[in-house]
Amino acid sequence: MLKSMTGFGNATVEAGGLAVTAEVKTLNSKFLDIYCRIPRQFSDKEIELRAMLTHQLERGKVELSLNLARTQAVRPGVVINRSLVTAYVHDLKETANSMLMSIPDGEVFQLALQQPNAYLTESADPGADASDWATLQAAVQEAIRRCIEFRTQEGAVLEGKFQEYIQIISDRLADVEEQDVKRIPAVRERMRNSVKELLENDTFDQNRFEQELVYYVEKFDISEEKVRLKNHLSYFLEVLSTEEANGKKLNFISQEIGREINTIGSKANDATIQRYVVQMKDELEKIKEQTMNVI
Repeated sequence: MLKSMTGFGNATVEAGGLAVTAEVKTLNSKFLDIYCRIPRQFSDKEIELRAMLTHQLERGKVELSLNLARTQAVRPGVVINRSLVTAYVHDLKETANSMLMSIPDGEVFQLALQQPNAYLTESADPGADASDWATLQAAVQEAIRRCIEFRTQEGAVLEGKFQEYIQIISDRLADVEEQDVKRIPAVRERMRNSVKELLENDTFDQNRFEQELVYYVEKFDISEEKVRLKNHLSYFLEVLSTEEANGKKLNFISQEIGREINTIGSKANDATIQRYVVQMKDELEKIKEQTMNVI
């Protein structure tokens, strides 16, 4: 089953007072290229997230975006050390009174907040961190699943296009076979006239004649190319219907198809067949272009 490299999936998971929205976008790329936009608090989890993306998305340019929102009241990470700040305020006021100075209470409070250890850092709750990480993983996993689903749907569309292109090439090959039957008598007549001229020439060389005959027979005969092209087309459809179908393998087969089409065009020496060859090349270019978008 084909999968396109173009995909998109998003998901929002809410648990434990945290809502996580994950978006996964994928585009064409020769290799796997991952870019992550992760909140700072989960920056140490980037390697694990990359492993998830690598294992499931395989190939393409991948962009992961995460947004977090708290849905319940939370304690701040940094709080005021109230008892110490209160002590600072009393000490500052007493010092000012002893110096017969008058300082507004607001300024005293500001000065107290600037003193050492006026703030306390709340210790992290390991249980809450584990719960948040589980929520984030669930959101990313669901976004990946939806992205793969998108890729699969796009792959089904591509598969239909490939079948259409191959059918057109097969139809043109049938036209080539039909025209080849008409072409042979004309080629034979040309060769007969050439042989007649050689026989009438006083300097006729029997060895040279045999060499020329073999050369022209090989040059104009496209029987093997037609058979190989037909086999390549069948093999392409066979691979297309398997679970192992991938863009690289299909591209390799399309290159072999191109070689046979080019050889037919160069050996046929027939205007009608050349037109069919051009049409086959046009469809083949569409195939090559689309294989670049297949995983």
